[in-house]
Amino acid sequence: MLIRAFVVVLCLTGGRGLCAQDSPGNRESPRRSPLSPHHAAQLQVSQNGRWLQYEDGKPFFYLGDTAWELCHRLNREEARRYLSNRARKGFTVIQTVVLAEQDGINTPNAYGHTPLLDNDPAAPDVRPGPANDYWDHVDFIIDEAARRGLFIGLLPTWGDKWQSARGGIGPRIFSPKNASIYGRWLGRRYADAPVIWILGGDRNIYDDEDRRIMEAMAMGLRGGDGGTHLITYHPRGPGRSSDYFHEADWLDFNMIQSSHAARDHDNGRFVEHDYALKSVKPTLDGEPRYERIPVGFYLKGADRDDRFDDYDVRQAAWWAMTAGACGHTYGNNSVWQMWSPKHKPVIWADVPWTEALDDPGATQMGHVRKLFERYDYQKLQPDTEFVVDAPDYGGARVRGLRVPDGSLALVYSPRGEQFMLNIALMKQPRTRASWYDPRTGSLSELHTMDSVAFQTFTPPTKGRGNDWVLVLENVE
Repeated sequence: MLIRAFVVVLCLTGGRGLCAQDSPGNRESPRRSPLSPHHAAQLQVSQNGRWLQYEDGKPFFYLGDTAWELCHRLNREEARRYLSNRARKGFTVIQTVVLAEQDGINTPNAYGHTPLLDNDPAAPDVRPGPANDYWDHVDFIIDEAARRGLFIGLLPTWGDKWQSARGGIGPRIFSPKNASIYGRWLGRRYADAPVIWILGGDRNIYDDEDRRIMEAMAMGLRGGDGGTHLITYHPRGPGRSSDYFHEADWLDFNMIQSSHAARDHDNGRFVEHDYALKSVKPTLDGEPRYERIPVGFYLKGADRDDRFDDYDVRQAAWWAMTAGACGHTYGNNSVWQMWSPKHKPVIWADVPWTEALDDPGATQMGHVRKLFERYDYQKLQPDTEFVVDAPDYGGARVRGLRVPDGSLALVYSPRGEQFMLNIALMKQPRTRASWYDPRTGSLSELHTMDSVAFQTFTPPTKGRGNDWVLVLENVE
């Protein structure tokens, strides 16, 4: 399923607001900063509908980081520091928001600028001169990301600006009419940029008005960029975009929010649900449990000192990938909000974002991508028949992927528990087994065996924090 290109012509407003047919100029101005040559190619869905790739067919591994307040709170020097750190660690997508959650409409950014005139989405506050408005700063971040080989997963707005059912700072400013105009304006401004559109902003669909607003924004984006960018939807957690928009033509891939309620919350079940849907689309967990965030912080009686660690985020990543996800997103409680002592902490942030950047979980996300990209990973498929005897529930649940011709298989054991495999399904005369350490990214050969009958594997260590990936390869 390739992305579609089509143009929607809309002119829904008069007066000082934007008209969708307006030519560039004034508030409809194009980006002033140049597009980096590092990202001439855009992204599309692979032919089999399971993965993402560049338009030339080269696989694209979606490894995201949540930086919701990046455009709103950081200055240019800080943004460069953040983006360079994430590029070094192997991330490929930075998820951030234009109209941010922490009063991103009325509280100015680091340079004293706000995004809209009179809180009107049909009137972006665009001013003459370089680096003279909010949008110039967004341009800068997108281009700096591109220079580092990063895509921006760009949320046009956080959910509290369009949907009132779940509260938030707000204000609620969107209607279907201005959502279409705003979407088209954004689409035109970033038509040549390395972005992935992410709608929703941590909100679900509760009524027809909610649906009309999101569909209008999606169609506006499509009309503005000519269909050159992928679009997905970030639901409230625990939730799935597929529950609301799976059959929508504009939704290119699904996004899950497995959220932050508990340890060992099996986000792989969310992926399995989407993978089994009749209309095939890629899926990934766009907001799993964050490193450093208090476990179940939104539940009554939550202990603010009991926080998710690197093992928790690692387990979520490997569970999702071995269930069939096309990528994964990491998050850190201090980094998403770019917290420093000058800001009021949200959800009990306790370490400045500059320090939290190097928490171990972030580095370990790069090891996920490293292993998959070592192989022709887009041939891998979830395989429940391959794993014949292993823990199948709770925090120790074992999952596996296998290429149908048996040339490669990956099996993840979250607690280092023993498991049995039907090696005959490798379909090769000889198979090499190795252990991959998700903590360090090291691969150690175990042995070579005949690809017959059943084989039991015992990981090198066992217990919480001792997760291992078994790699099986055709010897030839």
